[in-house]
Amino acid sequence: MNRLFAGRDADMTVGSIPRLLTAFAIPMALGLLLQQLYNTVDALVVGQYVSSQALAAVGTTGSICNMLVGFCAGLSTGAGVVIARAYGAHDAPRLRDAVHTSILVAVLLSILMTLLGLLIVDPMLRLMNTPDDVYADARTYLVIYFGGIAGLVMYNMGSAVMRAVGDSTRPLVVLFVSAVVNIVSDLMCVIVFRMGVAGAAWATILSQLASCVLVLAFLTKEKGDYGIRWRQLRLVPGILRDIFTIGLPSGIQQGITSFSNVFVQSYTNYFGSAAMAGWASYNKLDAYIFVPSQSIAMGASTFVAQNAGAGRYSRAREGVRVSLFMSLGITAVLCLACVIWARQAIAIFSPDPEVIRFGVFFVTLISPFYIFTCFTQTYAGALRGIGNATAPMYIMLFSYVLFRQAYLFTAKQLGNDLTAISLAYPVGWMMCTALQAVAYHRSILCRREEKSIGKV
Repeated sequence: MNRLFAGRDADMTVGSIPRLLTAFAIPMALGLLLQQLYNTVDALVVGQYVSSQALAAVGTTGSICNMLVGFCAGLSTGAGVVIARAYGAHDAPRLRDAVHTSILVAVLLSILMTLLGLLIVDPMLRLMNTPDDVYADARTYLVIYFGGIAGLVMYNMGSAVMRAVGDSTRPLVVLFVSAVVNIVSDLMCVIVFRMGVAGAAWATILSQLASCVLVLAFLTKEKGDYGIRWRQLRLVPGILRDIFTIGLPSGIQQGITSFSNVFVQSYTNYFGSAAMAGWASYNKLDAYIFVPSQSIAMGASTFVAQNAGAGRYSRAREGVRVSLFMSLGITAVLCLACVIWARQAIAIFSPDPEVIRFGVFFVTLISPFYIFTCFTQTYAGALRGIGNATAPMYIMLFSYVLFRQAYLFTAKQLGNDLTAISLAYPVGWMMCTALQAVAYHRSILCRREEKSIGKV
């Protein structure tokens, strides 16, 4: 047990770049896969054992949940960058202050997100034009989910602390345990106790609570400078400013992008509950395809942050190049597999032929475009790693909100064709890739040699 709780931090300023990134990304990817397993099991169980309408209800809540979760995740990213740079610079006092400020921020966010989440449930469902046969179940799921969102907020911040010092192994252990809790709870609540969509929501909350307790236990047991000493929790003004300087743009970007996706969902809702269920099934596969690019980008962000903190820019740039090639190769293989086995994959979630037809349509149409997300994720991670969170924010807001909504409005005026509506995501990815590439190559990381750029 003591070995399990032992620190596994990694100094990324020295050693083989591919080995360091791989060692970081593999546990990170497994962790993301386990995290996606929560929603996948929810969708699978309600789709197979409740109804297609229940599957549509669970699927339609994703964008609403991600509005608040994405905002909190953005602040966690900011905290992680500040912690990583203090760790890379071997600044122990700043590292301790950053950790304790971050955890207290998470406690306050948990309270705020619970209250705000419960307030927005009905307005957001109405804004999405949620059909009557789906509304009640969607509302039930959201009320329970937001009532227990504190567990997810605390887990995200705690795991960000660990990843910032190069430890992606213990967050994986946490997610493995919580995934088991989720699966067992789902089977019991939905199949045995026949609680329907409410059972799936309670299973998610229980698993997130388990992840929260475990990650905080790990950090409390940690003897290093990044361990939690609960009596030392306080908001250090300079650290708090740095966390919000980096994390707030990312949080706003993720929150507003998810809000924008509410409108994308509303366009899909127009085609009925079968299309909604097919879209929900596709989105579960979509989440898995994103895992490699997300985990590698997180590794790139930590790698760049640590090396920037040490003033090693050429090494940081090489880390970005290696990350990009890794991401492209793995994502291409996954996309090909999804296209080949699309029907079998969608059928896992629902036996309804109409749901399967819609799901296969979405998968085969959108899959070839995922290579663009590799550039977007990697460049955004690198920019955040050097403390530039505003450029990714503005680029993603423009690409995923303004540009995408303009595209959807135009597509609807030209006939509201499902193919055109479905391409809203790919066109946003392509626009974002072009702009992120320009921002990265014009950044301080690509223009400076071995000089210190100072603390964020």
